[in-house]
Amino acid sequence: MTTIQPAFIDFEASSLDLIASYPIEVGVCMPDGTLHSWLIRPHVLWQDWSESAEQIHGISRQTLEAEGVAVSDVARELNELLPEQVFCDAWTFDSFWLHRLFKAARISPDFQLESISALLETRQVRQWSALRQQVIADLGLPVHRAANDALILHKTWERIGLQDNAPVALSDQSRQL
Repeated sequence: MTTIQPAFIDFEASSLDLIASYPIEVGVCMPDGTLHSWLIRPHVLWQDWSESAEQIHGISRQTLEAEGVAVSDVARELNELLPEQVFCDAWTFDSFWLHRLFKAARISPDFQLESISALLETRQVRQWSALRQQVIADLGLPVHRAANDALILHKTWERIGLQDNAPVALSDQSRQL
């Protein structure tokens, strides 16, 4: 039975370049399903920008500069909000962007970022992608927005748990016992 109630985090970024990119949006889904998100105003040293990434997430650099929250404020609010561990589905990218955010803010995260795979059994890892696609279809939310993607992780986790708790049909052999 799945009893862990994790928090999930997702980032959108300026590009997928793991040297120059930076976080532009972070979304969190708390264990109770509550969503939080921040557009992140680019730090003065962050110059990378990908037009193709902008087409995917739909967030312009001008929007970030006008409506984004300072990196130090976002980092501080994440530290206040998040539990000891938070989970993501793209650890390599998300950990890079988390590090870049906190480094620019000149503070350390008070939580540990873990891959969702740390929560899953092998069977669940194999089911994850198909269940995620079902959740996306059921919710009808656009993907590649951080809060939506964090909610999709949360709902997929719930669905994995529901499958684990579903009644199991008895096999012919177990009926004979």
